[in-house]
Amino acid sequence: MADDFREHLQQWDWDDLQLRINSKTARDVENALNAEKLTRDDFMALISPAATPYLEPLAQRAQQLTRQRFGNVVSFYVPLYLSNLCANDCTYCGFSMSNQLKRKTLDSEEIERECTAIKALGFEHLLLVTGEHQRKVGMDYFRQHIPTIRRHFSSLMMEVQPLAQEEYAELKTLGLDGVLVYQETYHLATYQRHHLRGQKQDFNWRLATADRLGRAGIDKIGLGALIGLSNSWRADCYLLAEHLLYLQQTYWQSRYSISFPRLRPCTGGIEPASLISEPQLMQLICAFRLLAPDVELSLSTRESSFFRDHVVPVAINSVSAGSKTQPGGYADDVPPQLEQFEPHDSRTPLQVAQAIQAAGLQPVWKDWDDYLGRAAQPPVTITRQPQ
Repeated sequence: MADDFREHLQQWDWDDLQLRINSKTARDVENALNAEKLTRDDFMALISPAATPYLEPLAQRAQQLTRQRFGNVVSFYVPLYLSNLCANDCTYCGFSMSNQLKRKTLDSEEIERECTAIKALGFEHLLLVTGEHQRKVGMDYFRQHIPTIRRHFSSLMMEVQPLAQEEYAELKTLGLDGVLVYQETYHLATYQRHHLRGQKQDFNWRLATADRLGRAGIDKIGLGALIGLSNSWRADCYLLAEHLLYLQQTYWQSRYSISFPRLRPCTGGIEPASLISEPQLMQLICAFRLLAPDVELSLSTRESSFFRDHVVPVAINSVSAGSKTQPGGYADDVPPQLEQFEPHDSRTPLQVAQAIQAAGLQPVWKDWDDYLGRAAQPPVTITRQPQ
């Protein structure tokens, strides 16, 4: 077995992979839809152009698996942006160091106010987000603030710069439950073209982050590719699937989640190199559900309310709601110039919860409410639907 996923990735030729995916036929798609357990070739078929006419049966199969594995519940989380300081220059991100925007890092008092405001919305699952600035928003900052934040919430994840294995192990002792780390693209040449300065230029260091997380014993590891950054979203997402399968086999003690971020408008942002339509994104999400029935599939407020309302009942079991992508956005009226990207679903958490309930599903604000109870009431009364 390879020492980490970097060696595994080297086995794949990008152009050949695109050809293999695009050569799949209708018969390949039908065989995949009828398979009890998907092979890698089956997954290729389901994300290929040949699967376009099969979206309805694909969605039906995905929905069946989602209900079998997760019941009728959809878990809620919210991001807390601690800082927009960043020492990287990336072409697609509003936090990029070359962008002329006001920089802000929350202090202890501001963090406390944000936590109070978020708790008032009903959330118990929090995702901490920062720009990548090792010196000013690094381990010293995390050591100072994570224990305090953790006392407010039932679970805590983070999406920050890649860290060393021993640092992840230390953060676990401070209350960290999971880490999201998106490779952005698995195509080296594209990666180098879009990461101009800073530690994020190191493709291999970022790629091996999930291995370090697994070795550190982090409970949940979140993966994703920035859809539209490379010239082939299908090739990128196939390699994302390879990454997931490798990690599941190698670090089987950890749980995994997959997110589907598309390029969204931001300060100094670029246009997507490969466009993925909403039906194609639905196709991709459903294909992942068939490939990995037990993995959490997450959809953020990058997507529209219309799309989220249609795809969540089919295959998604984790959503964000009411997201503010700038530091201080929950407690204060912070200008949008501080944003990392512009959310597309701007509904309140209450409105998102009501839409999910209207679809016959149960929003869950804390995963273990059923047998431990909850001290604070969520912002909407939910009754469990018949299974």
